Amino acid sequence: MDKSLDSEAATINLGRLLAPALDAAGVIFLSGGLGAGKTTLCRGLLRGLGYDGAVKSPTFTLVEPYELERGSVYHFDLYRLAHPDELDYLGAEDYFAAEALCLIEWPERGAGFLPTPDLELTLTVTSEASRQMQLRAQTLKGERAMARLAQWL
Repeated sequence: MDKSLDSEAATINLGRLLAPALDAAGVIFLSGGLGAGKTTLCRGLLRGLGYDGAVKSPTFTLVEPYELERGSVYHFDLYRLAHPDELDYLGAEDYFAAEALCLIEWPERGAGFLPTPDLELTLTVTSEASRQMQLRAQTLKGERAMARLAQWL
């Protein structure tokens, strides 16, 4: 699925729709260059789950946990990861429980350690305010989420 996002608000709205499409659980890989809108999309997703606090990129902490009424959300930013084995030292495997939602920025830095994502989302900057989104399902759960999302877009 491809979609143009013409503003930050459109990126946040897409995130709001992704949360219920996935039933607030699963693994999403978020790819795109610096400033592409990955954290903005995560902010929208968390808003869609009822979280109204600050959402920051976990660039220095690697993971930012959110305990919500609908379950746990773990927002990873692997940009500063030197080697995928570092995820093992952090106990990251424990985060990938079936009932949690894991949002993983820069997933290529965790190659070989990360589970298969339900969805792979890529954001590409097309202008200062616009992005192009590509979304691909990698599991049956991801295919169901994409079908729901297509109905709402």
